Amino acid sequence: MDTQQPSATVQFAREVIRIEAEALLGVAERLGPEFDRAVSLLLSCRGRAVVTGVGKSGAIARKLAGILSSTGTPALFLHPAEGVHGDLGVVTRDDVVIILSYSGESDEIVNILPVIKRIGAASIGITRARESSLTSFCDVVLDVTVEKEACPLGLAPTSSTTAMLALGDALALAVMRERRFTREDFALFHPAGALGRRLILRARDLMRSGDEMAVCRTSDSLRDVMFAITRARAGAACIVDGEGSFKGILTDGDIRRHLLGGGALDAPAEEVMTTNPLSIGPDDLAVEGLHVMEERKIGDLPVIEDGRPVGVLMLKDVVRAGLV
Repeated sequence: MDTQQPSATVQFAREVIRIEAEALLGVAERLGPEFDRAVSLLLSCRGRAVVTGVGKSGAIARKLAGILSSTGTPALFLHPAEGVHGDLGVVTRDDVVIILSYSGESDEIVNILPVIKRIGAASIGITRARESSLTSFCDVVLDVTVEKEACPLGLAPTSSTTAMLALGDALALAVMRERRFTREDFALFHPAGALGRRLILRARDLMRSGDEMAVCRTSDSLRDVMFAITRARAGAACIVDGEGSFKGILTDGDIRRHLLGGGALDAPAEEVMTTNPLSIGPDDLAVEGLHVMEERKIGDLPVIEDGRPVGVLMLKDVVRAGLV
């Protein structure tokens, strides 16, 4: 067992994290009716959330605009210095402007406040509680006062920016919750990501059909089934009856094992096929098929609609699509 004492550097890092954690707990304890008002403003907004801040607060503002946009609240970041040179034209009276400034007195922020008021947009300030130009201006003020910065010099924004970041997340996610924003909604805004693909792609999007799938009758010989599998470059064939109804699946491995056991190639498919195999519907999520194939260690999963095979979902295609 390692009994070595942590270095002075590790102890210092732990203290930084502890200070910031305590700052977050303080912000959480102070949340109240103003937070409800901020959520209501965003829910009733007919335009967009315009998020602004400068310096470290600006970096947090950019992140807040991003999480709002990805969770159902259209948002954009406005740099306040660019705002006074024309970019304030993006703000309309239907918007809600979220302004991040710990001091509430940053010159760039103070300069844009009169214009926001003249435009008529609602405003939410994220700042410390003491009186400032920002607290006097905003319709709603969210308090991110921290007892002290984690910086040993008390200068670098650390605890205060962590508090802004967490409060911004809380605001965006509270609005998301009130909107009843779903996993499917989230995936719609993240189509290129793995999560988006998992929540969007259906079996019909990835399945092989037509000439790329092998379909044989119960009376077809294993030789015919083997040729059908080879032509389709598949690993298995869906077996149907005379009416085209799905009856089973026959893999190339099943045929090899049959032959190794002394069986003949002219045996009918129904003698060797697996009856009542696992299957999936065309509108089921492809990732559900992936889970079935991984659990049962199979590479081909029939896609069945109205009792008939319409495709085959293959493990290698699902992997290639990035669902793993």
